[in-house]
Amino acid sequence: MKYQFIKAKSAQILVLIAWAIVSLVSLPFAWKVNQELDTTTSLTGSESAAVETDLRQRFKSPFAKLALLRMTGAPTPLGAEGRSVLQQAAEAVKKVPGVQGVASYVDRDDSLFVLEDGSSLLIVGLDAAKHNNESDDLMRNLRRATDEFQMNLRGTYPQLAFRWTGEALVNADLRRLSAASTRTAELTVFPLTLMALLVAFRGLAAAALPLLSGAVTILVSLGILTLLNRIWPVSIIVVSIISMVGLGLSIDYALLIVSRYREVMAAGSTRADAVTETLKHAGRTVIASGSAVAIGFAAMLFVPVSDVRSIGLGGLLVTTVAVLAAISLLPAVLIRMDALIDAGRMGKHRGAGAARSWRRWATWVSQHPLRVLAVASAPLLLLAAQALPLRVDLPRGGWLPDSADSVRALHEIDAVARGNFGQTIYLVLDLPMGSNIQEESGWRATSQLVRHFARDPRIQHVWAITTVNVKPLAGPEILRQIPQSVRDGYITKDGRATVVQLLPKPTLGSTDAALMVREIRAEDPRTLTGLAGCRLQVGGVPAFNIDYQDRIVRSLGSIAAVVICATLLVLSVTFRSVLVPLKAVVLNMLSVAASYGAATLVFQSNFGSRLLGLPRPLQGGFPIVPVLVFCIVFGLSMDYEVFLVARIADGRRAGLSDAAALVEGVASVGRVITFAAAIMLMIFGGFVFGDFILIKILGFTLGTAVLVDATLIRLAIGPALMQLAGRWNWWPGRRESPAMPRRG
Repeated sequence: MKYQFIKAKSAQILVLIAWAIVSLVSLPFAWKVNQELDTTTSLTGSESAAVETDLRQRFKSPFAKLALLRMTGAPTPLGAEGRSVLQQAAEAVKKVPGVQGVASYVDRDDSLFVLEDGSSLLIVGLDAAKHNNESDDLMRNLRRATDEFQMNLRGTYPQLAFRWTGEALVNADLRRLSAASTRTAELTVFPLTLMALLVAFRGLAAAALPLLSGAVTILVSLGILTLLNRIWPVSIIVVSIISMVGLGLSIDYALLIVSRYREVMAAGSTRADAVTETLKHAGRTVIASGSAVAIGFAAMLFVPVSDVRSIGLGGLLVTTVAVLAAISLLPAVLIRMDALIDAGRMGKHRGAGAARSWRRWATWVSQHPLRVLAVASAPLLLLAAQALPLRVDLPRGGWLPDSADSVRALHEIDAVARGNFGQTIYLVLDLPMGSNIQEESGWRATSQLVRHFARDPRIQHVWAITTVNVKPLAGPEILRQIPQSVRDGYITKDGRATVVQLLPKPTLGSTDAALMVREIRAEDPRTLTGLAGCRLQVGGVPAFNIDYQDRIVRSLGSIAAVVICATLLVLSVTFRSVLVPLKAVVLNMLSVAASYGAATLVFQSNFGSRLLGLPRPLQGGFPIVPVLVFCIVFGLSMDYEVFLVARIADGRRAGLSDAAALVEGVASVGRVITFAAAIMLMIFGGFVFGDFILIKILGFTLGTAVLVDATLIRLAIGPALMQLAGRWNWWPGRRESPAMPRRG
């Protein structure tokens, strides 16, 4: 008997000690998880990544990674006094370790560096090799340097101020806000969850067990993840995912275990026997459910995007820990608590009354399955149809959290800048063999490329080696008049490659800039340069966004196929059936489609978006949302399917008819599914009202999926379909006769 070991006192104590040690060891690592994890996304092998590598290695550009600094409250740099202050500020920034270069009006004498309100813009090149903690330290040092400079000139220029932004600064601020947002959500959710558990169990001790399991699961998962991060860099978005999914799964499984345990105890078993019986049935269900959830997360590991893989790794880890806690920690605690499980009892347990209500409902469903299907399917299909216009490009407008200083600074710069510096496009032109920039053919090809984009109405300015020292009819001989330090940033040492920077106009948003990248990539380089054999690569933030979107979209079909096939296999083995897995997969896809439809209505069509703190619709989404929602919802929805079908299968094995087994199954787990879904909704809801739009969308979409799945699908449509299928639910397995229950 594989579950008998838990009866031994030594085994119980050993399990508790092991979990205590693992939790204590994980604590210091989990505590600093937000300082350790990565805030960047890598697309190894993509065109945008290749351009970034070229800028850093082939061109030795000091601006491969940059920050933007706005200086206000000083005289305009167009005058001598303002120019002097700007030069002093630039020198102060250059002294910060990790700064590789500073470009401003002093260096380039370009009016683009003078903003429309007279303030100055400085572009600061950063050491691209610094990551995470080192990068955060660099950001703090930069802010400290400008704060000290401001203090020194406060007497002369009392209004002098500096505002930092850029990808590195935004990432550092998002790291800090992510930690605060997750803590706030957890502090909000935990007391609400405890109240719901008190209603479910009518006892303080019993209600605390699921929360204990959830807290341990999150703690251990974050600790292990922090260690794994040192081998495989993990995205910081995983912290929120682990908190949401880890707490939800742990409580789901704990509800199932504790409810089954109480049910067996009510039948007169000893505590040890009750735990063994619980593990035999509910423990098997937890393992099957966890396997289904793990499949969705494991599939994400095959998406060639670092943050999607990170979520897959984190989800796989937290699911595994949640299952292990449910089948080892909880049983050991239940036995060791003995009579304390009923401590803090508040009123009479209403499980029997709830079971009668669910039994009446299930009986009605079994008597009117077609009517239930018609009524319950209509709203789901209508909601699923709203998913057709779902967009996976980036949202338009400002969607970064304004509570971040760097985000506010970015918006301020966008409002007064003469170009959209945050959407700069980098072109790397490789000339054919036998040609280089020092020769007439290479110079003409580069000049033609520059003139082409200079005429584009979407481009504010073009920077290239041919525009550094503009003279009529100038040719490659002008290169001798350009300083070597400047040439190094635009051409390679062999002269066979050159970089061209396109600064979009302020009105060109991220979505339109991304579309422009697609247009450039679709062009024939010979048409753009007039020279055969050229190769043109496009990089920068807009190109990264395109590569990111394309990789995820291309992966979605194969990921869906893997998840569906693996889920079918697991459920087929678990229930030895063909029809049950097929039904589960179809209903899961309906749940996913309905959640997509809800997200489209709220976030793209402005149907109630103000209630979630959005002043206007996003008119777009995030490429990562469809794949995350599909994989996570597919797994979470399978939780309730496994809970329900496992109890129905138990009834059939006990000799009940198909209809009677259906009624008893719904009566047994209907209350568990309802409370589990309600608590999961609270958990996801805690993340809906945060500052991060992506987490807000995920929380809302996952919450919607849980709501429709635990109500219309699992407790109405699913039972109705099982009633219609009758004994064919269990084909080709043995279809036991009520008079001949299967043994074992």
